[in-house]
Order: sequence, then C-alpha cells, then structure tokens
Amino acid sequence: MGMKTFEVTESNFQTEVLGSQQPVLVDFWAEWCGPCKMIAPIVDEIAGQYADKLKVGKLDTDQFGEVAMRYGIMGIPTLILFKNGQVAARITGYMPKEKLVSQIAPHLS
Repeated sequence: MGMKTFEVTESNFQTEVLGSQQPVLVDFWAEWCGPCKMIAPIVDEIAGQYADKLKVGKLDTDQFGEVAMRYGIMGIPTLILFKNGQVAARITGYMPKEKLVSQIAPHLS
C-alpha cells in the first residue's frame, strides 16, 4: 500500500468515499488477483500525480465483499471514481495508464 493511497473499509466508506469533498478513486482488488497486482503501481502513480485533485483508496474485496456487491462488481480489478457520493466513472480490468487517466481526468476539475 503506497503512502499516497488509503485503505477503504466497510466502516470508513461512507465518510472517506461518499462524504468526500474531493473525488475519490477506489481500486477494488484482491490478493489472489494477478491483474490487480499489475494495475496497482499505475493506481499509485495516478494517486501521486493527482494528489491535489483526487483521493485514491483501495478496497480488498475479500475482506469487504458487501461494498463490492453493493456496486455490482463482478470482476476485479474494478476502479470506480466517486464524485459527490455518486459513481462518475467505472473501469473494469487492466488497462495502461494513459487509457486509465483519459477516463478519470475529465471528472477532475
């Protein structure tokens, strides 16, 4: 877990994600998921690059499956960008950084 990201849990989801003033990118991942490990460094880079505009959290779907179910997550990695408590963007599966940024950046004012 990089310094730039925080752990998202069932108990802090409401305050840290839905209640956040800043947009929040949540990386839904699990330990056994290969593509999750591949995308993790990219997510960390984005967290550093957009630190002033974006909070980035990671949610372990093995530990907090209820949250993943609530958002209908079938496959991981899935990244969801929350803005003012609403889903602004949803990205499923591994993709290169440029493509990832192109989906997220338009929502960051």
